[in-house]
Order: sequence, then structure tokens, then C-alpha cells
Amino acid sequence: MKALVFHGPGKSSWDEVPDPALKDAGDVVVRVDAVTICGTDLHILKGDVPEVAPGTVLGHEAVGEVVEAGSGVHAVRPGDRVLISCISACGRCRFCREARYGQCLGGGGWVLGHLIDGTQAEYVRVPHADLSVHPLPGGVSGQDAVLLADIFPTAYEVGVLNGRVGPGDTVAVVGAGPIGLAAITTAQLFTPGRVIAVDLSPARLDAARQFGADAVVNAAEDPARLIEDLTDGAGADVAIEAVGVPESFELCTRTVRAGGHVANIGVHGKPAVLHLEDLWIKDVTITTGLVDTFSTPTLLRMIATGRLPTGPLVTHTFSLDQMEEAYEVFSAADSGALKVVLERSAA
Repeated sequence: MKALVFHGPGKSSWDEVPDPALKDAGDVVVRVDAVTICGTDLHILKGDVPEVAPGTVLGHEAVGEVVEAGSGVHAVRPGDRVLISCISACGRCRFCREARYGQCLGGGGWVLGHLIDGTQAEYVRVPHADLSVHPLPGGVSGQDAVLLADIFPTAYEVGVLNGRVGPGDTVAVVGAGPIGLAAITTAQLFTPGRVIAVDLSPARLDAARQFGADAVVNAAEDPARLIEDLTDGAGADVAIEAVGVPESFELCTRTVRAGGHVANIGVHGKPAVLHLEDLWIKDVTITTGLVDTFSTPTLLRMIATGRLPTGPLVTHTFSLDQMEEAYEVFSAADSGALKVVLERSAA
């Protein structure tokens, strides 16, 4: 089969590799029908995630059809159409019993495209399938469903829920890429008073307005002043970091109000300064986290009933064999790409 293989920082290629096979009774092999590229994949290619070994197939988000299932799999069977979660869960360890699947000690957590071969391929082996793949409702398209593999549960759990967004809150979302836009969308489930989006890209700020931001500001134009003005000097109740660079995290800590919450989502490859000389007295809560995907079944029900708009996030579509071109478009600052989806050819 063909797959996108990581060969070290800055190097990847669409290569011929062996087909995956079942290794454990809880595994399934899935034919990939739709897959997407994540900002985390770009972080891997930059060298920000050194645990990824050269030779690893990248990708951790996909929709497809089960073609083979191990003897210990009970939730799905060959022929089922499924969403592959970015997080695998053994279901037995201490953290899985607390629904902290991202911290799984039993061979799960974020493993696909990280510690084992991932989803940017024609076929993929998924471990711990009973808790790591989700049968898809009949009316949900692969292009919509694949956005629930990672970005929507990540934005919802690590951003909105960790940040404790509540009715009437002022929410500042720093970074209007796919994760930030998903955070803007899911924050509205809690009827905040105002959502402010911050980004350097005018196109992404336009998208933020489309997804429900009440105010937008270019990161180069003193967003801290705007947030201060809009909150009568108090600051944001919740500041969500959705970029993964020191400047965006430090902006969140500068603009959050006393007693507020900073929810860090971004994948950081460099140290950020924590200004405790300013924060120690402010009763600020800072949360970090890897998504657990406990919310995926809820989000699937919402998308099946039309309660969760996802479609506008997909700006570019490709066939699987255009993987390298899709990476170029997704990573280009001037492409206007939000989320790209690659689909298996009908032929």
C-alpha cells in the first residue's frame, strides 16, 4: 500500500510500505476512505515531537471501513463504517477508568502517527478497537466525520471544558486555525457573552467571524488593549491558546482576568515564559492537556442531527495519492487552507 512516511525533520514522502496486519486480539485493520492533516503533523515535520521515529507513517484522524477484526473485538466487525479516534484507549488502566484516555498506560493514548504507524495511508491498524473506533451514523459524511477524530473533541475538551466557559463569559481565542475555529464553535454551546478571536491572518479572522466570533483583532495590533477595552479593564474570563508558540501563550496570561482560566491547547516546541511575578496574586487557573476524546460520542450525535456545523472548515479536498500536494497547500501561509481532506478515489 501507499502511505505518507516521516523520514526525519523536514522530510516525508508518499511511499510504498507493507500492508498492516493484526497484531493483537483487540486490533482492527481499517481501509482509509477519508483522512486529514493536522497542525500536529506539521509540528512533527518541524522536529517538535522527537518521539516520532523516522519510518513512521503519519496521521491520526481518519474515517474508513473495517476490513479485518481481531478475535477480541466486539464493538465493530468487518464492513462497518467507522471514525478512527486520534486517541486509543485500553479501557483497563487507571487513567482509562477515569476517562483520561489520552494518558492511557496500557498501550494507548496518542499512538497513531506518533508511536505506531498512523492513518495517512490506504490502510491502518488500530489497536484497542472497542474504545478507539466509533461506528458512524448512516447520514454522516466522511468529510464531516473526520473532523471529529481530533480537532472538535480537542477544542471542546482541552479548550472549552478545561477553560470552564460559562454563560455571559468573555472568551478570547488566540489562534484562528482549525482548532481555534472549533473552539469558537463549541464555546457557543455555553452561551458566552462575547468571543474575541486573535490571529495574524486576515483570512482566518474572516473565518472566525463566520464561525461566530463577535470581535476579531490582528495579533500585530495590540490585542491586549482591545480585550481590555471590551471588558472595562477586567480581562477575558477565559483565554484559549490555540497556536503553540510562546507569544500566544504569554498573550493569554496577559489578557486573562483575575480569577479567570487559561486553557492551553497548542502543541509547544519551545519554552514559554510563565510570568509568576504578575500571576501569583491573580487566582488564575492554567490548564494543559492532551485530548481524551470522551466527548466523541456526544459530538457524533450532534453532527448527525445537524447541531454541530463542521463543513465550512474543509476548504480543500484531494485524493489520497495527492498527499504530498495536500501537505504543501495545508502548510502554505498564503493558501487560505483551514482543513484539507483527502478521500479514496471512487475507482
